[in-house]
Amino acid sequence: MAKNFLTEENFAKLNRVIEEHKDMQGPLMPILHEAQHIFGAIPMEVQKVISEKLHVPLAEIYGVVTFYSQFTLEPKGEYLIGICLGTACYVRGAQSIIDKVVELTGVTVGKTSADGKFSLEATRCIGACGLAPVLTINEDVYGRLVLEDIPGIIAKYQG
Repeated sequence: MAKNFLTEENFAKLNRVIEEHKDMQGPLMPILHEAQHIFGAIPMEVQKVISEKLHVPLAEIYGVVTFYSQFTLEPKGEYLIGICLGTACYVRGAQSIIDKVVELTGVTVGKTSADGKFSLEATRCIGACGLAPVLTINEDVYGRLVLEDIPGIIAKYQG
């Protein structure tokens, strides 16, 4: 991870959040949401602090973090690339689109590039089957893709 997000300042913010919420009923979810906001992810170091301060087993916290899709163990890049692997997209070549994105960005599925610029996710159906195969970058949607489209699309975000 290129940027150090595990700073003393961020842990101080986390400690304040824990103090504000620890006496509430069911404090774990609000604390995890705030931790995600503060750190951009909820890595093991952050989970350990929450576990110790709330007296909740680390395994329970890890289970919650990995169960809910809004939480992540690793910070996401500036640009989140999602490639639909729903049936329509898959049969129309989504895997070759993923391979091309990996080649151009150097980031593999489920990971973030070393420079923190790109994260790549293989997604489930996004409901745009008529545009298959579909790629999203943050809020931008690109459909009816062919391999030749990918270098130009990625180049827009690399600059």
